[in-house]
Amino acid sequence: MNLNNLEDLKDEMKRLGFKDKLIGEMEEYMKDNVPDFRLHDIAKATKGQVDLTLHFKQSGQSEFYYFNKFEVSHNQGKTLQEGQKYVVITQPEEAGKQNLIKSFLNTEEAINFFKKQTGNSELAIGKGDNNKDLVASKNMVANMENGKVNYVNKEFQRTYYANPISQTFWIEKGRGFKAEQAINLIQGRSVYRDDMMNLSGEPYKAWVKLDFEKGKDRFQNYSTNQFHDPQYGFDLNKVLERFNIKELEDPAKKVLLEDSLKNGNRPFVTTEKDGQPIKLFIEAVPRYSQINMYAENGKPEKREQFLKEPSMSATQSKDKGKEQEVEQRQGMRV
Repeated sequence: MNLNNLEDLKDEMKRLGFKDKLIGEMEEYMKDNVPDFRLHDIAKATKGQVDLTLHFKQSGQSEFYYFNKFEVSHNQGKTLQEGQKYVVITQPEEAGKQNLIKSFLNTEEAINFFKKQTGNSELAIGKGDNNKDLVASKNMVANMENGKVNYVNKEFQRTYYANPISQTFWIEKGRGFKAEQAINLIQGRSVYRDDMMNLSGEPYKAWVKLDFEKGKDRFQNYSTNQFHDPQYGFDLNKVLERFNIKELEDPAKKVLLEDSLKNGNRPFVTTEKDGQPIKLFIEAVPRYSQINMYAENGKPEKREQFLKEPSMSATQSKDKGKEQEVEQRQGMRV
């Protein structure tokens, strides 16, 4: 194992925001000289779960490994809890042999492997670091008899039958979308990049959003809508200043809030409604040069009621129509 190569890959993964646990798993695969391997992780979504799959491959001419891409997949159904994994338990066709037990962190891989079984098998969710613990704590979510599925738990049906939304993100020399940004992009939100590069090699800054309306290209990826900064005219700082948000009063909290929004998150903020302090989720919407606001239960709130100045100009009235349009689309996508 080339230690310089390992050090470079560790730096890349840290810079892109992947967990230390994944970095440790990568190192073990490299020590074992596995030529082609994948790492898996999961993240909680606003609705459901996002699965991450990282691809590593060793060069055919040297011992160097490359991390060129990772995939995210958004499934809006039942999610795994901390420490849980999927486990597929298949009975052998020959008597006297032990059951085939295989565990998964990735939802789609677990379901696809279960569907390929031809005998008696079950798909379950368990908790533990080894097969023994997973089986001991298992809760069956689907069952198959003689190769035919005869049961899918009601709470798991949406996960089992729905097709998740997926996207591949490419890494070039350690540069690309961070894990956090990719998780939010696949949920339909916008993220900010200040290190974009055009085909001529010239750098630029832009807000980016996946375009789910056009469908996928020949590489099975969604195209992106880009709102260049400052050409497009969306100034997050100025937009936030229009609203009565308590966190903006503290310079340090303001910086954290803006950074979180730029990564596509929906941070929790404090404001007032009917004279009482309340908590809201907010989200950057660069396409309409606005932010959207949501109650704790996820229901959209009318942003006008949280403006510092209650009066609305003609421009703000126009924005209101845009708000209704984007909120309707969000309700369909996220």
